[in-house]
Amino acid sequence: MASNKIQRLGPVALTATLTTNILNPAAAGAGTGYTPTASYIILRHIRITNKTTSAHTFSLWLGATGANAAGTEVIGTGTSIAANSSFDWYGQLRLDAADFLVGGADAITCLTFEAEGEIGLA
Repeated sequence: MASNKIQRLGPVALTATLTTNILNPAAAGAGTGYTPTASYIILRHIRITNKTTSAHTFSLWLGATGANAAGTEVIGTGTSIAANSSFDWYGQLRLDAADFLVGGADAITCLTFEAEGEIGLA
């Protein structure tokens, strides 16, 4: 049985730079007397909240650090969120140490990212 820890991730304001790293599990590091393994994240819920009085869009990619290459779109490609509303995603998306959830919004700090999931050791 896994001993994953339930974790809230964020909140964090999305920037207008669509290559901003939003989430990345910790990689393995050097330990004293033992070798710690890399962690992973299992996302179960993402909420993007629009705190403004006009609609804004967001996009999220899964891939390399600071990259939003074609074919790596994962959630909300140009998805519009109405004024003072939220977008909710539910599922199971695993991020390993080499995976980065990257993205942003169409305007700076208009949308807020928050997520829940599990963190475990690979």
